[in-house]
Order: sequence, then structure tokens, then C-alpha cells
Amino acid sequence: MDFSSRTLGRVKYSDRLLVFSRTDGFRHESIPAGVAAVRRLAGGLGLDVIATEDPADLSARGLDGCAAVVFLNSIGDVLTDDARAALTAYLRAGGAFVGVHAAAATEPSWPYFRDLVGARFVRHPDIAPAIVRVLDPDHPATTHLGPAWQRVDEWYDFDAPPGPGARVLLTVDESTYPGGGMGPDHPIAWCHEHDGARCFYTAGGHTVEAYSEPSFLRHLRGGLAYATGLDATRRDGLDLRPGPGSGTVDPW
Repeated sequence: MDFSSRTLGRVKYSDRLLVFSRTDGFRHESIPAGVAAVRRLAGGLGLDVIATEDPADLSARGLDGCAAVVFLNSIGDVLTDDARAALTAYLRAGGAFVGVHAAAATEPSWPYFRDLVGARFVRHPDIAPAIVRVLDPDHPATTHLGPAWQRVDEWYDFDAPPGPGARVLLTVDESTYPGGGMGPDHPIAWCHEHDGARCFYTAGGHTVEAYSEPSFLRHLRGGLAYATGLDATRRDGLDLRPGPGSGTVDPW
């Protein structure tokens, strides 16, 4: 497979993202809002977005030239053997990966994907407000946050924390919401390198409202910037006010 895009170190540079949101089983109603938000965030970074739910688009041809692949609330075994092989080759050639929320519940029969995300989803309590603790304030996905971040989401428990090579950015304080099952060190966002690829994962993004939340949008934008190697401070005319019908928030 020939991934001919220009690379610098282990980060692939190009002009587009591929956003994949196929589901097998439960489907998040927030997927359209999430795709729209990534499209806006990517535009501010100078990237176009190809949004798809067709695993055939994860081919050598479809992935060539992608700055990163984003798995956005995908669920279940949703890739073909050919797509798995093409994704693996893309990552090994210097590609990048971003996983959002249910990406951790994707490809449960493929151990490689679990290691790519960094952990596997196992359970969650009901949606609830909670306090998120910022462990690493120097990452592009966290520089806008104070030590504590209060927000509402669906707080995933994982099979284990990400491995020792991972940089944990955020934890959720289980004393501030009911039903947490991982204890005092409960990671919910991290980054790491896997098989030559730069990877970012955030467990946020279950609700439609998350994609109109300025702090979460900045968090996600920082993750995209980290994975692609682009400058998270670029604005390029980006306006994070929500689109029509999505509620009212202040732009950042």
C-alpha cells in the first residue's frame, strides 16, 4: 500500500480528515452534531472533512492524503478485513488517529484497535454532571482549562487505564457523580503513540449538547491539532457559535 503524503517525523500532514461514524447496535443521536462540529473545527485548522460510514472508504486510496482518521461515536465491529489492513498500513506509515467517546466501544473483536484507542469501554452509569480534573495543563486539548472542569456527560468505565506509554490528560472525579467504577484515578482523555501513529482519545461527546459547549469544542480542537501536528491556536476565521437550532452559547 502506498501512502505517499508528505510526512514529518511520525505525523502525517495533509489537507483533510476522514471522519468515520458507522455503528452496529446502539447509535448516538449526537453523531450529526459531532460530525458538524468536527467539520467546523477542522476548517479552522485548514482541513477539509470527508465524513463516511462506509468501511470501503478506509482503503489505501481513501486514506492516502489524510492528516488523521477520526472515529466519532462508532460502535461495534464495523470494519471489513480490508479496512482493518488499510487502517493499519496508514498508521504505520505515519498517520494519526483521534477517537471520540464510543470509539472505545468499536471493533471489540480486534485487539489492535483496543491498543490504538488505549482502553476498551466496559460500562457507564446514567448521564450526570461531574468534576473533571486536569492532570496535564500543557497539552493543546487542555491549555484552556483550569484545574477543575465541571460538565455533563456519560462517564465511561474502561477495562484498564491506558498503558504506561500514554499521557493521561484528564480524569473524572468519581466522588462527584454516582456509579463510577474505576476508583480515584479514572482517566477520560489521553494521548499516546501506537504503531508509529500519534493518537488522541477523549471519552467526552455522548450528548448533542457537548458539540455546542465551547470548552469541549476547544478540547476536541486541541486533540485534532495534536494528532495532526497543526497549530491549535490557529483561528482561520473559526466561529464556535453553534449552528441554527443547536442552542445558544458564547463563542470563545
